[in-house]
Parts: sequence; structure tokens; C-alpha cells
Amino acid sequence: MQTNLVQEFAAQPEGLEAEAILRSCVHCGFCTATCPTYQELGDERDGPRGRIYLMKMFLEGRETTEKTREHLDRCLSCRACETTCPADVQYGRLLDISRGLMEERLERPRQERWLRQALIRVLPNRRLFAALLYLGQLSRPLVPEPLRSKIPLRKRASPWPARSHQRKVLALAGCVQPSATPNTNAAAARVLDRLGITMVEAPAAGCCGAVNYHLGDHDQGLDYMRRNIDAWWPAIENGAEAIIMTASGCGAMVQDYGHLLRDDADYADKARRVSELSMDLGAFLLKQDLGALGLSGRKGRVAFHCPCTLQHAMGQSGVVEQVMEKAGIKLAATTDGHLCCGSAGTYSVLQPELSQRLLTNKLQALTIEEPEEIATANVGCQLHLESRSPVPVRHWIEFLDL
Repeated sequence: MQTNLVQEFAAQPEGLEAEAILRSCVHCGFCTATCPTYQELGDERDGPRGRIYLMKMFLEGRETTEKTREHLDRCLSCRACETTCPADVQYGRLLDISRGLMEERLERPRQERWLRQALIRVLPNRRLFAALLYLGQLSRPLVPEPLRSKIPLRKRASPWPARSHQRKVLALAGCVQPSATPNTNAAAARVLDRLGITMVEAPAAGCCGAVNYHLGDHDQGLDYMRRNIDAWWPAIENGAEAIIMTASGCGAMVQDYGHLLRDDADYADKARRVSELSMDLGAFLLKQDLGALGLSGRKGRVAFHCPCTLQHAMGQSGVVEQVMEKAGIKLAATTDGHLCCGSAGTYSVLQPELSQRLLTNKLQALTIEEPEEIATANVGCQLHLESRSPVPVRHWIEFLDL
């Protein structure tokens, strides 16, 4: 694809990166076949190829309107198009760059600004989110539907193991997961303990930066990344063998720290090392001897939902399924595994109608064999699915914690 970026963008590192991505696109259209929003809306501008043209027009200085941004806003950032693309177009990176630049230059209506500001101030703040969630859970019986279903029920965590082992790994508590699904990391720690591995959370580590960065607030997102690197670095220097990600949304972000901070003289080397050490829990467990868990013979079928961040961004499609089957868990058949559930970080809040349509499709695809439960690998997907699921939804690691 030929490009002619305006000087303002051509002089910026992000602009040059966007230009290289644009030029790699060959207009083939394979991406439209796997794009959830194109499948739902049938509009070329709501598919990857059309959005690439819209971003190209913006970067070349042509008129950008609210309609242009509406089509970009409707993108889930699921990156299914990247998995399909024969030219390896880094669409997700192009979208982040374009959204960030557009946020600086095209003011949103007041109501949209307030909602987005609320999201980037509340979600990454672990204590504030926990307090508001608790208040919501207390008032849940009084709240009318459909809002009630969006407030998750209180969950309790199993106790963390007291033993300490020579092998140690780091884990990210994150911002939403500790209060919304507190048993995820606790279950992971217990499973790893049975394998002779100690999992440690660094107290100062918090939000991975994804919420801010994907909503166009790049500076604050990068600051969250630097904070996490500082929190993890002492343990890395002391020999932690990996940084285990139990939420694939965070995992997709942390694996990009090295790239996003590559021009930061103080953090470039550390960020690259953090990204090298970061790996999804499933990929880590697949390398271990799971015989010590003694899970063979488990009854009942479980449908696994592979989050977009795990299969498309992290390239880990099929890994968790291998771990679960290796541990003796029977998996139910599903369809359209490549399509998004509609959670997509803050998407379910910002695009509620389309998000619910995608959720309906996903629940139908996950329950064709009437599973007893649904498993997933990301806190956002878990909360979104369980809001309307006919069967319980849990993080997959909880099925190994028996």
C-alpha cells in the first residue's frame, strides 16, 4: 500500500512505525472473514481492511470525522485479523498508534470523555475498583436488570500455600482480578506449589497499562509499565525464572513492554527482559510434569473459551486445552473459537449493544454439547461470560486446583 503521511506524523517514531505497517497491507481481504464486527455489521468500514484505509486517510492528513472514529471505536482489538493475515500486518499496533494520535487531535463529545475518564481512573486503581465493586455487590439485589447481571457475585479465594520452594516465579495481581476473581492467582499458586514452585506477587505491581494504553492515554499506560518493571526487578535479579500471566489481557500487554519502551533509555533493557520472562500460565504448565497433580478420572465436560488475547495476541491457541486434557479434564466441543466474546477490555461498557450480540453468539458456540461448566483464561472474558451463561464460568486453573 502506498502512503504519503503528513510531515507532522512522518517526523514521529510512531508515525514511521504506522507507515511501515500500512505499506505491508496488500488489500487481500482475508481478514474480513475472521473479523467479528464485520460479520455482524457487514460494513467494509467495520472490518480490518476498511479501518486500515480510514487510519491511512487520517495519517495522510485527510478529513477525519466522528464517523471515522466511530468505525475505529467499534473495533474490538481482538486481532483475529492478524492470525489470518498472510502479509503479517500488525493491525493491533497500527490501531493503538492511530487511536492515540486521534485522541490528541479530535475532541470527543462531553459524555464520551467523562465515561472514558471514569474507566481510566477507576479500573487501574485496584483499591478504588474493589471498593466500588463491593458497594455494587451489596446493592445488587436492589438493582434492576440488565444492570444486575453486570455486577459479579462475590467470590472467595482459596488460601495461598505457606511453603516456599527453591524454584520461584512472579505473578501479576493486576487491578480488577484481585477483587472480581480473587481465586485465580490463589489457585495458580496452589497448583504450582504442588509442583514444587513458589509463585510470588510483587505488592507494588498493579495495572499492566492496557486500559489506559488501548483507550489512547499512552503516557499513563507507559508509566504503569515502568512501575511494574520497578516492582519486579529485584526478584528478577534474584533469579525468578518467569513472570506468569494468569490474565491473558495483561499477558498480551506485558509481552509488548520491550517494544513499547524500546526508546526509553532508562527502561529499554529492563522492559525487554521483562517481556522475555513473561509467559502465560498454560505455556508454563505445559512444560511441567503434571502427574503430581493426580487429576486423572475427573468426571464432567468443560467447554474452554480461548480469549482473543491468548490466541491472537500471544499466539497460544490450543495450549491451555493441552494442559487441561493432560490433567485429565474432558473438554466439550465448541464452534467458532476464533471469534470474540464481546468483552474486549472496556468494549462491553463502551459498545454495549454490539458486545451483547457477540456474547449471545459466543454462549451458543460454547454450549452446543451442554457442558457442565465453562473455563476461560482472562478475567474480563470470565465476568462477561458469566453475566449471561447458563452454566458456571471459572478460570481454567481452578479446575486443576483440587
